[in-house]
Amino acid sequence: MGSVSLLLWDVGGVVLSNGWDHRARAAAAARFGLDADELERRHQRVDAAFETGRMDRRAYLDATVFYESRSFTPEAFWAFVCAQSVRNDPAYAVARSLRDGGRYTMAALNNESRELNEYRIRTFGLREVFHVFFSSCYTGRRKPDPDAYRYALALTDRAPDEALFLDDRPENIAAAASLGLQTLEVRDPNRLAEALDRVGIAAG
Repeated sequence: MGSVSLLLWDVGGVVLSNGWDHRARAAAAARFGLDADELERRHQRVDAAFETGRMDRRAYLDATVFYESRSFTPEAFWAFVCAQSVRNDPAYAVARSLRDGGRYTMAALNNESRELNEYRIRTFGLREVFHVFFSSCYTGRRKPDPDAYRYALALTDRAPDEALFLDDRPENIAAAASLGLQTLEVRDPNRLAEALDRVGIAAG
């Protein structure tokens, strides 16, 4: 894997916990006394628009939670959403070491809504890890759509085999591999250094 010069990282499930996923939505429903199935149905209707930057946080919350009067505020609900994010410290340390080593262009390739994406970048120091963010809210492209990967390769001027894509979801890995990217399915962020070492990339 000596030809690799670009590392394309998923964020949720690798460097950080997943953001606003089905587990977080279920937790929010329990915390605020919502109908979990209804929240999930409403989320699925608008998820694509939310994650590709065509719907802002307020419109999303109006569509999914505040379509009727609630005993809590949008601010309280959003604070709970943000609080679900935590850093996977071992994986973060590996990524930071690779950034500091200067050998690779470090790029985030993640599906995320704009406000949550920017909260996570700011709160968890992701600007110290990644040179560039190909977040779906900025590019309008979501994994596993092949165009999400092609866009990142085009803007970094890399051939597919010059990139290693890291993700925890098999469907995203399969899409990247079909385009010729080298891939690493991250099954345990705590053992990321070992996984990278097996494919010839040493951190530290």
